[in-house]
Amino acid sequence: MTRSLLRGALVGCVALAPGASPSVLAQPQEQAAASELLPKHVTPKSAKAVERGLAYLAKAQTADGNWVNSRDGAAYPISMAALAGMAFLANGNTTSRGPYADNVRRIVHYLLGNRQPSGIITSAGQEQGRPMYGHGFSMLFLASAYGMETDDKTRAAMKDAIDHAIDLTARGQSPIGGWTYFPGGGDEGSVTVTQIQGLRAAQNAGFTVPKGTIEEAVRYLERCRQPGGGIEYSFGSGTGPQLAISAAAIATLYNAGDYDSKLADECLNFVWKQFKQNKGEWNQFGHAFYANLYAAEAFYQAGDEYWDDYFPRTRDKLVGMQAGDGSWNGDGIGPVYGTAVAAIILQLPYKFLPIYQR
Repeated sequence: MTRSLLRGALVGCVALAPGASPSVLAQPQEQAAASELLPKHVTPKSAKAVERGLAYLAKAQTADGNWVNSRDGAAYPISMAALAGMAFLANGNTTSRGPYADNVRRIVHYLLGNRQPSGIITSAGQEQGRPMYGHGFSMLFLASAYGMETDDKTRAAMKDAIDHAIDLTARGQSPIGGWTYFPGGGDEGSVTVTQIQGLRAAQNAGFTVPKGTIEEAVRYLERCRQPGGGIEYSFGSGTGPQLAISAAAIATLYNAGDYDSKLADECLNFVWKQFKQNKGEWNQFGHAFYANLYAAEAFYQAGDEYWDDYFPRTRDKLVGMQAGDGSWNGDGIGPVYGTAVAAIILQLPYKFLPIYQR
């Protein structure tokens, strides 16, 4: 049941309570019911911003299920479809339920239609030479949607795609445990975290993931550890600790089930210190949408001490940055990316997706 339907059901029950006078009680109880449905730190303004963002994504989606009419959707059609799909799922939609069920369904079939014989999920244009990003995001989305799929034929196709996607990722891992833009092509942090999250989502959905694959991926992140906390962009790159990749490392280490990880603690301390020093200023970090996507996941999973400080400031910043058409322009990449990321961040408190939960 979607939040809007649930809200209607609760308001209806209150208004028809025995002995109550609907004309007297309906308005304040409607307001109370709506307020009770908002999780901690979610405001009517942020909830409305999400509604406008999802409406933008739905309107911009093509009949084929992609966003190729936008610059980011044209350059990275698989990645953008999967990320937009996660934004819809984070709202409680499935392929058969919710106001955006049709949009979710189209994304599922679009991604399934772009499976390649090797098992990689990518477009004809190879995502500007970076197909493993889209592959990882697709694995994350399909695995997250799989348990809610009710159509037997589609569910079987999703299972086959996820099985082969897991195999492709496992085979494409570098000798030191990471991944880069192409399977087996080397390693770097941002692609590595997409694969870990995708694998973990698949594992959450009941798929068999080679234990050694995730273990080696965690070791890769550990190899990138820097003195004083944080991890570098890629092993041996000499970049020093990078905030965005370090935030992503925290989230993915938690996703991997490594909640007692010393590396996660070190990265959390490093990232938190950076956020506190910059007082949450959005543009201080570079790749701000990317950094905040993973920082939000990390802080949410780390507990209220972090979340209660981080989220209200970020929530209000995002609400203030939203364009008139409901979109966000993320990191200069484009409106699909920015809108999907912003919607995911703003919806974390709703707890619809296991991969983002504590």
